[in-house]
Amino acid sequence: MILLDDVTLTYPDGDARVTAVDHVTLEGRPGVVTGITGPSGSGKSSLLALAATLIRPDSGRVIVDGVDATGLDAAGRTALRRERIGIVFQQPQLLPSLTAREQLRVMAELGGRGRRERRAAVQGRVDELLDAVGLGELGDRRPAHLSGGQRQRVAIARALVHEPRVLLVDEPTSALDSARGATIMALIARLTRERQTATLLVTHDLVHGDALDETFVVTDGRVNVGESASRGGRGNTP
Repeated sequence: MILLDDVTLTYPDGDARVTAVDHVTLEGRPGVVTGITGPSGSGKSSLLALAATLIRPDSGRVIVDGVDATGLDAAGRTALRRERIGIVFQQPQLLPSLTAREQLRVMAELGGRGRRERRAAVQGRVDELLDAVGLGELGDRRPAHLSGGQRQRVAIARALVHEPRVLLVDEPTSALDSARGATIMALIARLTRERQTATLLVTHDLVHGDALDETFVVTDGRVNVGESASRGGRGNTP
């Protein structure tokens, strides 16, 4: 579970401050894909950065799998991301010299010292995850020899390699055509259900809205009452 509890975020703008996120409460639940949409500059990316604990809110709390991230120092937030949060960026950001399989395996080396058993477990999940995203036979290919959709699938598998409780996805279809985009969205929905992650997904439009269980519309940093649409499951209007 992830909960943004009455969070506010401002940025400096000369002598004043601009409000990017304005007293937003939003919950992501296990097995549910929660969409966050709205116009450019509305605060979608800032919300996702708060959820990822990459920045701290001016006020409010960010609760990740029962842990209040706002009470952690930088090292604690880094450990929380490593252990409980998976992030899929807008661009796959794969290392060009590594194969698809190696992209996942390198994540096992980011577990810190004293975690040999955990790293071994991660290594054992690599081929399982590549199979889960439909790339079991392409594990030895480098990014240059994969299509855009295949690279995004590798990025999704990489984000899941540590079995996170929360999955954060930023505009996963922005660089894909409609057919590949629909495939990626369906894949995220299926993996969310199968692995019971709480998934927050930022998207600039709702062309592939059928893959979302519920959707929040952000306008000028706020999620307004009545702008949550739920499909299968209870609504979640803050």
